[in-house]
Amino acid sequence: MSSTDTYPEPATYKGGSLPPEATTVLPRLMNQRDLANYLGKSTAWCERARWAGEGPRFIKLGRHVRYRADDVLAWIEEQARTSSTTGGAK
Repeated sequence: MSSTDTYPEPATYKGGSLPPEATTVLPRLMNQRDLANYLGKSTAWCERARWAGEGPRFIKLGRHVRYRADDVLAWIEEQARTSSTTGGAK
């Protein structure tokens, strides 16, 4: 999956479809299982990280949790370290 995974959705209104220049591109949303598979983690890890505020940013849609691909990639980038010591430089 890349950060460019999007789904073009034609904008519509009562009278029919809007012209192509009015088309909206929606971000790819992952559920918890998708995220776990992508990161090579368990769904339980994803839940714990979310509850602790340590995982990627997420969106609540009713009772459903979704993750934007861009937020996941940004979180991965934030995890980059130059040292394995606690509190080491990023």
